[in-house]
Amino acid sequence: MIDIFSKELIIHLYCLQPNELTGSGSRTAMPDPNERTDIDGIAVSPHHFIGGRRVASDHTFAVRSPLDWNLRLADVSRGTRRTAEMAVAAAVKGFHRWSALKPSERATVLCRLADLIDAHAAEIAAIECLDMAMLHESLQRRLVPRGALNFRNYAELVAGYEERCWSSKGTRNRVVRDPAGPAVIITPWNAPFMLSTWKLAPALAAGNSVILKPAEWSPLSASLLADLANEAGFPEGAFNVVQGLGSEVGADLVSDPRVRRISFTGSPETARHIGVAAAQNIVPFTAELGGKGPLIVFADADIEAAARKAAAQFEDSGQVCLAGTRLLVESSVKSEFMEHFVLYTEQHVYGDSRDPGTTLSAAIHPVHLERVEGFVRRAREAGDRIIFGGQRFEAGKLWYQPTLIEPASNESEVVQKEIFGPVLTLQTFDSEPQAVGLANSTEYGLSGIVYTSDAKRAERMGRAVRAGTVWVNTFLVRDLTAPFGGCGISGIGREGGDYALDFHSDLKTVQILEGSVR
Repeated sequence: MIDIFSKELIIHLYCLQPNELTGSGSRTAMPDPNERTDIDGIAVSPHHFIGGRRVASDHTFAVRSPLDWNLRLADVSRGTRRTAEMAVAAAVKGFHRWSALKPSERATVLCRLADLIDAHAAEIAAIECLDMAMLHESLQRRLVPRGALNFRNYAELVAGYEERCWSSKGTRNRVVRDPAGPAVIITPWNAPFMLSTWKLAPALAAGNSVILKPAEWSPLSASLLADLANEAGFPEGAFNVVQGLGSEVGADLVSDPRVRRISFTGSPETARHIGVAAAQNIVPFTAELGGKGPLIVFADADIEAAARKAAAQFEDSGQVCLAGTRLLVESSVKSEFMEHFVLYTEQHVYGDSRDPGTTLSAAIHPVHLERVEGFVRRAREAGDRIIFGGQRFEAGKLWYQPTLIEPASNESEVVQKEIFGPVLTLQTFDSEPQAVGLANSTEYGLSGIVYTSDAKRAERMGRAVRAGTVWVNTFLVRDLTAPFGGCGISGIGREGGDYALDFHSDLKTVQILEGSVR
């Protein structure tokens, strides 16, 4: 197995503080795999889930809450090469058990898991809110229920799958989906529960066993999900969770030749290294990576609605890859747009994400916030104009002001690089071709947002903007059967619906000579 991640690279990509890499160090006593950590009255296992049981490691890493960085939520088992070996071996055994079930039988288990998620939505939302600071109300009402919906959706898709059948050249043909094998699922720290279920559901529905590697900064909801999967009745080894650092366990998981699918969401830098490992073992690999989406406002649009949606891009501290972070506004309506935009931005409230009145959450980690601050500092130094914001709300806290920057040029770093914080840029255009040119001027191509009342323009822009998803006069509306992914350095492959089921399957054509069998 190749060591594709250096410790220095992991510090950069995952934004871990060097002193947090060692966590709490070695345990002083033999760890009890059945121990639970009480977090706000909810019992959470800090250990891996492998082969149907909890597995503890001798070393840990600390998980802290962005809401109060002094609050140490848990010391979580830190996986090693031995942990990865154990997990893949368990997944190989689990694959044979799980893939042997009929699609309808797998669908029944997936629906049981969905029911359990709904029944435990309050606990999942509470833990995720503490773990990564996303707004509790959004988690409980939208994202956690979406996790249950992901499993139900794929249960329905796999149970209702109709093989393609046709006659050709004297033969009867049909396309069969065979389960591919153990799959490694690597998820990011933002919206970890929902994004985990988004990837796990098609892999499991297709008949694959899975190893989920959650992000180091927000691993706790994955542990709750493992408990629910166990209760739902997955065979031992079909559903596994391994916690730890990319350099110590992630690299070994993705480079194990027994792994037959890899699905990753995160940074383009990390994806390049995972892609090398996948290529060496000739393993199909999908990657949903960063975004730098344009939000394009034409003069014929509902300007107030566009400004309101633009101000909403600051929510979740801007830690949303799909966000429209580049505001492109037609020159003739700039003043009108800005009047509404400033008004809606000023209505945001920062504070504890558990408070229903809060609309601006904290950044995930001090190092990540320092990264955001670095972008703004360099923008000032480069001559970009800070229209408003540009600093923390309070010293020592992780809340950052909504920030709008007017770049000196389209080549400015804040235009071309993903910031992943509450920082937007403002540019103007005078024609549709100029708007398209600005929209497509970065290496990214994950999403785009267009506001216009002209139906023909909506169609033209929908086709012209280079992105995996283009929303017109709306944002974040998702049909789970539609393909999802990015262009350019925003990713490879597509997830969602049958596209994900095909990825997690080995497609086989069976041809039978007409009249040769009865």
